[in-house]
Amino acid sequence: MKDLVANLLVRYLEDRGVTHVFGLCGHTNIAVLSAMANSRVHFVNVRHEQVAAHAADGYARATGRASVLLTHLSPGLTNAATGVANAALDCIPMVVIAGDVPTHYFGKHPHQEVNLHADASQYEIYRPFVKRAWRVDRPDLFPEIIEKAFALAESGQPGPVLVDVPMDVFSAEIDPALFDRLRHNAKALVKPSLDEATAATIVRALAGAQAPLLYVGGGIALAKATAELRAFVDHMEIPVAYSLMGKGMLPDDHPFTLGMTGFWGTQFINDKCLGADWVMGLGTRFKEADCSSWYPDYTFNIPPTKLIHIDIEPAEIGRNFPTEIGVVADLKQALTVLLKVAKSLYPDGLRNPGLAAEIAAYRAEFKASNRAMETSDAFPMMPERILADVRAAMPADAFLTTDVGWNKNGVGQQFPITTPGTVFTPGGFATMGFGPPAALGVKTAHPDRVVISMVGDGGFGQNPAMLATAAEEGLAVVWVVMNNNAFGTIAGLQKAHYGLTYGTVFPKEGDEYSPNYADIAKAYGVDGVRVRSAADFRPALEAAIASGRPTVIDVAMVNNPTPTSGHWNILDIYSPGKDVSHVATD
Repeated sequence: MKDLVANLLVRYLEDRGVTHVFGLCGHTNIAVLSAMANSRVHFVNVRHEQVAAHAADGYARATGRASVLLTHLSPGLTNAATGVANAALDCIPMVVIAGDVPTHYFGKHPHQEVNLHADASQYEIYRPFVKRAWRVDRPDLFPEIIEKAFALAESGQPGPVLVDVPMDVFSAEIDPALFDRLRHNAKALVKPSLDEATAATIVRALAGAQAPLLYVGGGIALAKATAELRAFVDHMEIPVAYSLMGKGMLPDDHPFTLGMTGFWGTQFINDKCLGADWVMGLGTRFKEADCSSWYPDYTFNIPPTKLIHIDIEPAEIGRNFPTEIGVVADLKQALTVLLKVAKSLYPDGLRNPGLAAEIAAYRAEFKASNRAMETSDAFPMMPERILADVRAAMPADAFLTTDVGWNKNGVGQQFPITTPGTVFTPGGFATMGFGPPAALGVKTAHPDRVVISMVGDGGFGQNPAMLATAAEEGLAVVWVVMNNNAFGTIAGLQKAHYGLTYGTVFPKEGDEYSPNYADIAKAYGVDGVRVRSAADFRPALEAAIASGRPTVIDVAMVNNPTPTSGHWNILDIYSPGKDVSHVATD
């Protein structure tokens, strides 16, 4: 007996273990919503598609599996585009299922159709950033397309895919056998590993180096290889520096963790990278901000430093630096083989107590240099104090989402993450507005864990409607709004290079202006607290965590710049020939 494609899709999602779908309704997808009404799949309803995309992104990061985003055609698809592109640049697996106009109306300009340059071309909007965009032209093709979509999203270098479905396809009847045959497919592919001969070459190079260094990126998390990384570091005692996306891959309190590199890295860490004779990059793209715009004087000088680069994606190897040894492999598999070979070649491991002592001394010195800011009673608060108080109140296994600005750059530089895989930040796209809705996805995936979102007032103001979903779903996220009445990072750049803050701060009749986000939270049915002094912040945060309710904490912050020691080429573009960086806007 035949059944509707919409019904069979929902049954397929159930069989695949999908428990949540994020999205927003429209006339092109209500057949799927109706099919979900009595299923085991829970629809997480939102008030804006960008919120849905970021929430699905956070969910995928927290679960390690492809999330599902259901959206309407045209404005729904374009509203979600920013969130999907953010996931794409951070290699987050996601299956986007979008409704489209009926096939028999292609090219006739029906309601909300996109066809200005070609008929039936809505799906091409996503072509620049998804791994693959499919348009389903016949109902009987839908089963194999959705199966391919999940496989592609989760395999190789992960990322989002789009399945564009005309609404009449959702409402068509097909033989369930077309879906049933897919149950014979493997749902996870065997990933490429590293041969032992190559592993031996790598291990000997690192062991024989004068100053070897591991440089890790977010690919470690995507491969679920944090335990393997730690085991290899423990055996070889090689220091580990990381990109922004690599934060937390090795705990920040590990004796051989250096910290984040690049523009927002510290001088000690950047100097260690510069001084390395061999660097092994693991799951990293060596991106601009992490590598000080690839200038050889600040972070990496490759060559003469020799580079080993291991990544699941061949295109990443050699993209930004010449590579001595390039390996295409899954990092979990590769590190397992590297450790096996290392234990064979060096059964007792390698010991580097001098370096461990040097790193410990650096940490103590950096902490001491920050102590005045971290303990300041000034109000508006110092950003360092906000970060320190959040770290003190936050359980070690809590999840943290960041956004753009001090909350991202400062967390990367000076916020210890001791449980791997618990910090999520918008990396490649650096999307303002990512953090608050991404936290909804994280909390959906882990309802029993504490989830905190640190965000600036500019970022929080992007998508406040996500509070409605938090209230409806009972998602007890705590949002800390670091409120400096500005797009602070950009205001600091503009002030430093142009001497003004036009269009980057929020004035009203000459005074600083910002909405009362605590009151906005209350209007959505969410708890809201507006902090009035530095001493009140940590107790308010601890109370919010203990309450088990979604809570917004609005805390005024001084717009000091995040300290920098690396470089960013935009500084040369703004002020060629001058030594100019950020400045405070006060």
